[in-house]
Amino acid sequence: MLKKDIMENMQHIVDNCMGDSTAACKTACPMNTDAKEYIRLIREGKELESLKVIREKLFIPRALGRICAHPCESGCRRGEEDSSIAIASLKRYVADNFDNPNNWDLTKEASTGKNIVVIGAGPAGAQACVTLARKGHSVTLLEKEEYVGGMMRFGIPEYRLPREVIDSEFSLLEKLGVTIKYGVNVGKDITLDKLKEKYDAVIIAIGKQQGRVDMSLKNIDAKGVFSAVEFLKEISLTRDCKEAGKNIITIGGGDVAMDCARSALRVKSVEKSYLIALEKDLKTLTASKHEVEGALDEGVNFILSSGIKRIEKDENGRVHRIFTKKCLSMFDDCGNFSPMFDENQEEIIDVDTMVFAIGQGVDYTIDSSKVLKKDKDRFFVFDELTLQSKYDEKVFFAGDCASAFIVVKAMAEGQRAGVSVDRYLNNLDLKEGRALENEGGKAESRLHLPTEYLPEGWDIAEKVNRNKGQEIDVEDRSKNFREVEKAFTKEEALNESNRCLQCECKLCMKECLMLPKFTSCPKELFKEYLENGYENMDKEIAYSCNECTQCTIKCPNDFKIKENFIEMRKEYVKANDGLSPFAGHDALDDGQELECSKKYSLSVPGKKKTKYVLIPGCTVPASLPGAVEDTLKHMKEVLGDENVGAILQCCARPTEIIGETDLFEERYSRVQKEINDMGADVIVTLCPSCFKTYEKYSGIKVISYWDLMREEIGIPKSQKGVGETSDVIFNIHDSCPTRDVPSHHESVRWVLKELGYKVEEMANIRENTRCCGVGGMLGCINAGLYKEIVDRRVNDATQDHIISYCGSCRGSMELGGLDSLHILQLIFGKTYMKKDACKRSEDYGFHNRLDTKKRLKKYL
Repeated sequence: MLKKDIMENMQHIVDNCMGDSTAACKTACPMNTDAKEYIRLIREGKELESLKVIREKLFIPRALGRICAHPCESGCRRGEEDSSIAIASLKRYVADNFDNPNNWDLTKEASTGKNIVVIGAGPAGAQACVTLARKGHSVTLLEKEEYVGGMMRFGIPEYRLPREVIDSEFSLLEKLGVTIKYGVNVGKDITLDKLKEKYDAVIIAIGKQQGRVDMSLKNIDAKGVFSAVEFLKEISLTRDCKEAGKNIITIGGGDVAMDCARSALRVKSVEKSYLIALEKDLKTLTASKHEVEGALDEGVNFILSSGIKRIEKDENGRVHRIFTKKCLSMFDDCGNFSPMFDENQEEIIDVDTMVFAIGQGVDYTIDSSKVLKKDKDRFFVFDELTLQSKYDEKVFFAGDCASAFIVVKAMAEGQRAGVSVDRYLNNLDLKEGRALENEGGKAESRLHLPTEYLPEGWDIAEKVNRNKGQEIDVEDRSKNFREVEKAFTKEEALNESNRCLQCECKLCMKECLMLPKFTSCPKELFKEYLENGYENMDKEIAYSCNECTQCTIKCPNDFKIKENFIEMRKEYVKANDGLSPFAGHDALDDGQELECSKKYSLSVPGKKKTKYVLIPGCTVPASLPGAVEDTLKHMKEVLGDENVGAILQCCARPTEIIGETDLFEERYSRVQKEINDMGADVIVTLCPSCFKTYEKYSGIKVISYWDLMREEIGIPKSQKGVGETSDVIFNIHDSCPTRDVPSHHESVRWVLKELGYKVEEMANIRENTRCCGVGGMLGCINAGLYKEIVDRRVNDATQDHIISYCGSCRGSMELGGLDSLHILQLIFGKTYMKKDACKRSEDYGFHNRLDTKKRLKKYL
């Protein structure tokens, strides 16, 4: 059984890893449309497949491509740093060019014999019809007007949404067998009670059809005063407004206000269109930026930081002019809407028509018996998840009359109500297995991916500005209702789709070369471990981790992943009589035993009191005997011959890495005994792994030779500036065991500067360095993966010559094809030139270890 804390760590990763989470653009969409996927297909030239992805969720893609408030774009990660992807415009490009009603999916389940009535043919009601019709139910749609579309038709101007688009896309309802009855005013032509008697369930999706005006104003009853709802509806039906005068002012700062102000310019009698808002400037208006820009282009006159003080009528009872007052602030100290005015700062504007775009309400005459009731916070009272009325189980709500405020959210509620009705009719639990965040609930509860998912290097490439559909000239549009914005061309769509970052988490998977060979993400892998037990999993997984920690560094949640594999190795070893279960580690064990043996070890105490003891490790003595002796001589010369000693013995760290804990403790105890017998105050290391091992277990101060030089003794005096005439530029490979020891990074660079060598920094260095491949003793059991890691690291290099300060790292970089040196070769060598490049790994082995021992014996 694994340790409790490791099991808890695995569970923590399973519970919180976002490797399988969807992109924020999808989770921000109330209909969960997979924008990331259909954008990917667009840039691959697969528009028909892209359309299929869109239509899986949306039955009105052409309309939404034009008028959707695109909450997906607010979730777009690129928008955090640049400009969000024009997702709605890409949807329109695909739908306008590739959608064909002959290819629409008209499949339905077998008839259930159940009858449902839906009231209101707006986007919510229509979506409810589609959902229920596909389930095999008989659906009747009642609409008060003579057209489908609801506020999409009567509230959104034709220059933004052509009516043929609505008619074409809503034709799906009749294709699916939905019966549509026009001109039926529920509450007047037929009561809600009658509908409940006739049908098995009722969905109310009547929207907000009642406009508001500011009733606190004197003379609000003057002729020429309209609500936005009635103004836009008349224009929608007639392309005119008979009661409009020459000079119109719209009150409000949102998108509806922009629609009114821009529509006013298209009315035949209108000469000037004003817009008055409380906001202090154009940037703080709640309206969409492109709508404000459109209004400005077309000549709407903005009057900001102002409110209506009073209305003056003429002798015929019509609006004659208005008096404004200066708005000082819109909100109180608590953030509540509570505008403050300076009544003395007054301006007069000559207008004869006023349009109030300050909100809309629900028409409650639908329920003449008032059995549904309402409360102070909602128009009707219903369950937030199921949308079922709390006063009548047969009644459900959807759209603006429930809680939606944009078209795509209204559709999500229509779908949710449809699902609830289907369950209700099948006597199923309405809530089981459902969650609001999965069915168009609050956006903040659905945005699973945080803001750390920009791919590395995204901003290095040339910046591509957000694309925008071309618009017809202002002169050609300001007095007609032709559609203003055109769809993307193929080239524009391709350019915009290529801006998409294809966001996902999996940053650890993109960095680690091991994990993708065994899993799709850490969550999936550790869930398997918890369900199956580590003993039933492939042992190679745990032993293929090279313990570099990059997964944790890349992870936004800093998950500890390598620790799980380290502990599993220990358990596998326990079950295998204290040895690694892999035959490939036999040679490593044999070598470790030799490196810890008396034959290859030696202790050289200081001649007086050993203050500093040099412990050079294994790989440097096995490859650079002369450099080890030179290091000891340098320390003795500066720190005093009597104060400096040396221990040639292995710390046994590789044994610990493969999980052989008992063997490690025994082998390490040998070198610890030598340290204790010598009584040194400070251990000086040449190996990053040795540094971490002695720092953890020795109980005394540990310092690297590089830090010792920078902080106390300097480089050998004879080597100062030796590299100034070199024709070589070096990269530096930092060792991952000491990625968290910045002093090593600084000191190595300081040493090279003192030597006079030129350095060019490569990618992934210092605390973000990548493993050379040796980490985790990977090469002993998975040579292929080891070589992949080596090659990936070598590809980070920008020069052919590279410096390491770890013997193993030096060898790996040479294996990858670089001219690879250990820094000691520069510290104690002559000026290094390009012509000196050569292979050095052939001269590595225990013969050098014996040579090192022989050299150190001289100092006994």
